[in-house]
Amino acid sequence: MSEKLKIQLEYPINCSPKVLYNRLSTASGLAEWFADDVRVRGDSYSFVWEGAEQQAERTLHKEDRLVRFNWLDEDDEYFEFRINKDELTGDVSLVVIDFTEDDEQDETTSLWNSQISDLKHILGC
Repeated sequence: MSEKLKIQLEYPINCSPKVLYNRLSTASGLAEWFADDVRVRGDSYSFVWEGAEQQAERTLHKEDRLVRFNWLDEDDEYFEFRINKDELTGDVSLVVIDFTEDDEQDETTSLWNSQISDLKHILGC
């Protein structure tokens, strides 16, 4: 099995880190744009897409700054949301870190672009 490629994507998002963090870290927030359904028990998250369920554990979180989920069925694979706020301009951006197969990089990027577009729409920004 080949090593997966780590990708990092950055999106400008015009809203407060607090509002954004809520959409990235709660079941109701994630279910609005990321998955069809999200169930949470402590740090265990179940994401449902088109009837298929994937389990992840929230392994890292910093209020209004960062959330990381490790997939339970993939060794050392995670996806992470980082919220960056420029101290000078006040601009907020969302950095997404994910892993993909080398030949699926464009597909994965395209999927995230679509997901983040949905998120921005929900946030009204």
